[in-house]
Amino acid sequence: MDEAPGVSAAYRRVSVWPVFVAVSIPLAEVGILFGLLPVTVGALMLFGLSVAGLATETGFARTLWRGLAGVAVPLGALGWLFTSGLIGLPIRGLTIAAAAGLLLVAALLGEYVIPPPAQV
Repeated sequence: MDEAPGVSAAYRRVSVWPVFVAVSIPLAEVGILFGLLPVTVGALMLFGLSVAGLATETGFARTLWRGLAGVAVPLGALGWLFTSGLIGLPIRGLTIAAAAGLLLVAALLGEYVIPPPAQV
């Protein structure tokens, strides 16, 4: 048992992304449940960015933009499930698909339009 618990010396900083993931999931659920379309889209975009940030920070994604595209694809599939006859909530499915589309557009713009940061 360690007498001084806390952040290990091997890890110099603590990630802020889990807080945003924890906030965005309930917000997205409330937006989907009550039909608050802007809340749903905003919360799902926050969720996608947070997961992409986590993936980039831990080394699972090479860039933030590729992680963002990796989140957009399953969200788009979820939106399709909602709009198809499987779940049958078309308006809510369209909002999920809209958030996925915006995330995919952001990922494509970031990958191909925004220049990479200068190396120091």
